[in-house]
Amino acid sequence: CGSQMEGFQRRTTRQLASELARQILPDGGHIGRNPQTLIDLLLDLLPLRQVYASRGIAAPPELLNAIDRMLPMLRLLRHADGSLALFNGMGVTPPHMVAVVLAYDDARNVAPANAPHAGYQRLDANGAVLVMDAGAPPPRDVSARAHAGQLAIEFFCDGYVIICNCGAPDETQADLRQVARATAAHSTLTIADTSSSRFAPRDGRIIAGPRKVEASRQDSPAGPGLLASHDGYEREFGLVHERALRLGADGARLVGADRLLPTTNRANGKAIAYALRFHLSPSAQARRDDDGRSATLTMPDGKIWRFHANGAPVEVEDSVSFATAGGPRAAQQIVVQADVATTPAISWSLERL
Repeated sequence: CGSQMEGFQRRTTRQLASELARQILPDGGHIGRNPQTLIDLLLDLLPLRQVYASRGIAAPPELLNAIDRMLPMLRLLRHADGSLALFNGMGVTPPHMVAVVLAYDDARNVAPANAPHAGYQRLDANGAVLVMDAGAPPPRDVSARAHAGQLAIEFFCDGYVIICNCGAPDETQADLRQVARATAAHSTLTIADTSSSRFAPRDGRIIAGPRKVEASRQDSPAGPGLLASHDGYEREFGLVHERALRLGADGARLVGADRLLPTTNRANGKAIAYALRFHLSPSAQARRDDDGRSATLTMPDGKIWRFHANGAPVEVEDSVSFATAGGPRAAQQIVVQADVATTPAISWSLERL
């Protein structure tokens, strides 16, 4: 009986090691790109590590190495209020659950800035944090929860998430899941109300989407920066979306520029409509300014932020946050609309007054 149990233990350990090698990427991200999966796995793997230790059995190196990679990755995706950035199926996560998991991290308070395998980038400056989805869709067999949110951002400052994505609804609202996965539900650029990925109607897996997503760090004394692009709209519209970002060293100013670059003659001279969307946290209240090119945001602590766009009108529209404990909650979004023929690029800024 003892030898049978030992054999079973060896087989299951080999299977665990194989699966961890398949699912956990070199930078600690999960192959499916959903931050929630990291939490779920760590809540299983951390106690399992303790079980090996309590029985005097050497834990497989793949288990130990996976945990050591996943914990810093979780910090990359975490805002200072304990919430995780709303990308690729992430919904509500109780902050205390994240805190419990991160208590096991020996390299505490260290958040990596660059996760090229998982496809996420982070900018930090004086307590302000920006997280970007800079990765391609996951492999088809693990893409049923992934979103069409390439180059989408979330921005946190002064204790509040300001710019976010709509997030994923819980299991009781499956009918809203496809809406939440659309590009328009993310703080990024959308062409002609079309998502940058296509989803299979039967199982929801991604069947077409960006194949080339690139990101490079552009840090300088003025503050950390990013330059990223994706080709999710190239096949249909002949356009590549490029986004440049700079977070001021004081954390009080975020500057961006979005461009649509033609790669074929199909896009030249055509008035293809597009929209920049910046979904706001339900805690932010926005109003359009009289100049038509800016909007004023008021946070619960009374701090004022101003969003400004060059070359295109700014609107404040209704939005929704799916990632709230009480279910979907009304929110707002800043929308900047233009067409490629007349305005192929828009520069914008968000600044604390």
